[in-house]
Formats: sequence, C-alpha cells, structure tokens
Amino acid sequence: MSIPIPHRQLFIDGDWKVPVLKNRIPIINPSTQHIIGDIPAATKEDVDLAVAAAKAALSRNKGADWASASGSVRARYLRAIAAKITEKKPELAKLEAIDCGKPLDEAAWDIDDVAGCFEFYADLAEKLDAQQKAHVSLPMDTFKSYVLKEPIGVVALITPWNYPLLMATWKVAPALAAGCAAILKPSELASVTCLELAEICKEVGLPPGVLNILTGLGPEAGAPLAAHPDVDKIAFTGSSATGSKIMTAAAQLIKPVSLELGGKSPIIVFEDVDLDKAAEWTIFGCFWTNGQICSATSRLIVHESIATEFLNRIVKWVKNIKISDPLEEGCRLDPIVSEGQYEKILKFISNAKSEGATILTGGSRPEHLKKGFFVEPTVITDVTTSMQIWREEVFGPVLCVKTFSTEEEAIDLANDTVYGLGSAVISNDLERCERITKAFKAGIVWINCSQPCFTQAPWGGIKRSGFGRELGEWGLDNYLSVKQVTQYISDEPWGWYQSPSRL
Repeated sequence: MSIPIPHRQLFIDGDWKVPVLKNRIPIINPSTQHIIGDIPAATKEDVDLAVAAAKAALSRNKGADWASASGSVRARYLRAIAAKITEKKPELAKLEAIDCGKPLDEAAWDIDDVAGCFEFYADLAEKLDAQQKAHVSLPMDTFKSYVLKEPIGVVALITPWNYPLLMATWKVAPALAAGCAAILKPSELASVTCLELAEICKEVGLPPGVLNILTGLGPEAGAPLAAHPDVDKIAFTGSSATGSKIMTAAAQLIKPVSLELGGKSPIIVFEDVDLDKAAEWTIFGCFWTNGQICSATSRLIVHESIATEFLNRIVKWVKNIKISDPLEEGCRLDPIVSEGQYEKILKFISNAKSEGATILTGGSRPEHLKKGFFVEPTVITDVTTSMQIWREEVFGPVLCVKTFSTEEEAIDLANDTVYGLGSAVISNDLERCERITKAFKAGIVWINCSQPCFTQAPWGGIKRSGFGRELGEWGLDNYLSVKQVTQYISDEPWGWYQSPSRL
C-alpha cells in the first residue's frame, strides 16, 4: 500500500517556512528500510524565529487574542482541532504507521486518543474561567485575597518518537488550553504527523504564533530551544540523559521544567492468579508498542511456585504474536523505529547472554522478515540484579525475569532501580495489592493490568524517571502560573507607624 508523505516545511507564525539553512532529513520506513520522504531540519536561526513568533502571539492586541482571552475562546480552537483529527484519522494513522512502524490498529487507537485529549483540555479551558479569582480565606477581616491562574508564557515542548502525535498532544493541548504559546520540537525519527497537526492548525485558523512546529535534530534544534532566554518553561519526554541536559540548560536561567523520562518498571505476579490472564497482561505490559515505551513493565517478578508453568504460558502467548509490516491486518508487533535503536537492542540481548542469562525465547530477527528493523519478542531468564539487562532501559521487546518467594522479597526486587515511572501487581488478593501499591516507589501503579492510560488521570514518575505530571487537571497546571492578589479593605489606617499629622 503506497502512501505519499506530504512535503512540509517548518511551521512558524502560522505559515510554512523553509529552514534558514534549507537542510532536510530523510524519512526511513522502519519496515522496509527505504527512504520515503524528508522533513525540514531546523537550526538555531529557525528557533529564534519561532520563539519570537510565540512571544508576539502572547502580546498581540495586549494579550486579548490568546493569553488573556476567555478560556471558552481557546476551547473552540481545541475542539476544532479535535474534529479535524477525527476527520483525518485514516490518513493520520497510516502516516504514523509507516513513519515510526506502529501497527495500524495501534496507530488508529492513538489518533482517537489525540482527538479525545484535545476535547478534554477544551473542557478544562472553559472551566478555567470560573476558577479565576478563587477566594482565599484569611485570618484577618481587614484583608481579602484571591488567586489568578495565568499562562506561564512561551513554552518549549520536546517530544519522543514512540507516540509521535499523541505525546505531542499531551503537551500541546494543555499548553494551549492554559493560554500559552508553544514551540513543538518532535523527534527527528518520527515527525510526519506533527507536521500534519500544523496543517490542521492552519485549517482551523489558529492565531499565528500560538503553535509553532520545528522538526530537526536535537543538538541543532532542541538544544537552542531549551536554552533560549525567551522560553519560559520546558516540557520534555525522552531519555534520562537528555533530560539531564535540559535541566542543566534551564538552570542557567532558573526556568521551570517538567520531565517524563526513562523507566525499568516491574510487574509482580503472585501465585493465586489465572495464568493465561496474567500472561497476556504481562506480555502486553512489555511488548505493547514493541517495548518502545518508557513505562514498559519489562522486569517480570514471578512467584517461584508458578514460575515454570507461567513462563511456559508466556512463551506460548509470545509465539502467537503476529510480527509483520504494520499495515498488515492483525499486526501486533512492529519494527523498531530506526537502525540505531535496532542495533542497540540486539546489543543488550547479546550482553545478557555473555553475562550468563538465558534467552528463553526470541532474541533475534524473525526468520520470515528479511528487511526492516524487526526484533522477535524476547524473554530472558537466569537474570541477576547486577546484570545490565535488569538495570538499564532497553526500549525494545525484551522481558527479563526473576522469581521471588516472599512478598517482601518481591517489593525489594521491584524497587531495586534508579527509575520510578510505572509498576504493576497481579494477584486475586486485593488487600495484598493495596499493600504492594503503597510499597511501590513509582508514580503509576497498575493492579491486575499493565499500561492502561487515560487522559483524565495523572501521568509521571519519580527518581530518574523525572518529575511533574501530565494529563488530567495536573497537565493543565503544568502551564499555569498562580498569582496571589491581596487587598486591604478597612477604612482605618494601617497604623504601624506614627502618623506625622499626630505629632
């Protein structure tokens, strides 16, 4: 199935702009390894133009066009974007599938979530009006106080390639709902649908400069964006190493950041479970999005009394996963996004073997696929806690396994990581699940499931998985500044100093 890739430029100040240096980056279909198009490559010069456009958008008409407009005004634009996303769903899903390799069914699900996210934040934008001048109770009746919520300003949104349009929307929708102006910098490995979002913004008449979209390489576009003095906040999703660099850049100007970074999340399976039900959630938790997800529950901690039988079930489930071109009907495991990521994952598997671990299933290219960056879903046993495969994020379809005998041992294994994004427990004993939930050191806990994500609920981690929360009302708060206003209302003078008129 041939799908043309639209030829786009950078989106700055409401229009398409050729990059100042006129460079472009090839798009490689990870299923075929063929070049299927290209995207513009922004540099510092383009970043300066985009930031200036965003800054101007906030001050245009003294802010009345966007920043200080009613939330209901912004909501109308967000709903119009959502409607266009839904209208273009078939095209957007196919573009997502061939750009990042995501199975078409999964890509279509993502596009539904994109539209839903814009709708959700449209609702919150409208509710924001009623929250203004919220009363603050004071202990002195000579004063009254209230709170204003104001857009934080120009925001830089730097997003990853595993959910190209959805991860962008998690940031763009609340930022616009809050009244901010944004510069979106998606990953150079998967930017196509983000550029189509720019076209949608043009079609709905979004005011110029409110959303600018710059594609390009991290060092050439992302770094100058993060360090720009006129950017008021940075929101980043990606690796912990890059997140650390962004924090360093932001610290120079004391600007706020929110970071959603890596993970090495655990899933604990107790002995009282339905084995097939638990097996499906276990493989979904690790192999959904081909394991290319920061919250992947890629460390299986299973009770020793069921370990052998449970792993046998896991292998049967894994061997039943359809690995194919993402546009094929029923595809459930797709290619890795790029050659670099593909080689990195195979190196992790090779290192695990050399350290003494056992490859229970998978570990190489599927025999029936001669082209594309495909890796079989892989399960690794005989793992020790000192091994690289246990400690480091693979970002691929690799599940490593350890057994436990006591609840306390399971908790210790689960929390034995520098990360703290997701965690899961599977057991029919709900009191035990509650104990485990409280003991997990992570920002997200799943009980008897793994990976469900809802726009209404907060998302984010602790430790080296970052800080700040996206989604829900917490996602909107990311882009709002709180201003305290206090008024003296007594007719009497303050009286702290002696009045000169009484001397």
